[in-house]
Amino acid sequence: MKQKVLSRLKGGLIVSCQALESEPLYSSYIMSRMAVAAVQGGAVGIRANSVADILEIKKSVSVPVIGLIKKEYKDSEVFITPTMEEVQKLISSGVEIIAMDGTGRLRPNGQSLADFWRVVKEQYPNQLFMADCSNYEEGIIAAKLGFDLIGTTLRGYTQDTIHIRLPDVKLVESLSKAVSEPVIAEGGIMSPQQLKLAFQAGAFAAVVGTAITRPREITGYFIDGSGCRKTN
Repeated sequence: MKQKVLSRLKGGLIVSCQALESEPLYSSYIMSRMAVAAVQGGAVGIRANSVADILEIKKSVSVPVIGLIKKEYKDSEVFITPTMEEVQKLISSGVEIIAMDGTGRLRPNGQSLADFWRVVKEQYPNQLFMADCSNYEEGIIAAKLGFDLIGTTLRGYTQDTIHIRLPDVKLVESLSKAVSEPVIAEGGIMSPQQLKLAFQAGAFAAVVGTAITRPREITGYFIDGSGCRKTN
């Protein structure tokens, strides 16, 4: 089953269909329609946040879904599937792949990634898991721990990498050469040209979100890049 899911993603584009409460498109229904549009356009997979969105999306498309739950805890910077509570909710959704923070940062209650992963893998040995990493070392560690997929998702989004210009194709290339697990290029891919470079660097698959499914940010990108007039 695992290999069947991975084979459906290989060499393809995964579209991230996410909207936070503060965003105008925050709606499980809207995210499901975004997913349908993405699949009709050729996407081989969807990345989605929250059980509500995942369930609605899975009603509408048959491609594999990478699911996560974003939740903030006061004692940790980790917010992508940070605790067992979120993992269990995602398991109940029937999502094909669960994404979680794969950085070296401590999780809530001071739990390390290794300790958290040990418990998760013991309980759900047949579930596919993706590690959202921010640098090369984290990707190597995640692979050694036994994650099924290694993503560059958090590159540029941690204190140590916030200065990095995205997309970091060199990181994709380095990880692709160093690990046998599929490397998922994610983070800052804004054009077909950049997507092509990610695949040339060895990406197994790639995730694009903002450039496809966040019209508010896309509009700002065009306006800021052209200097044209915007609403008062």
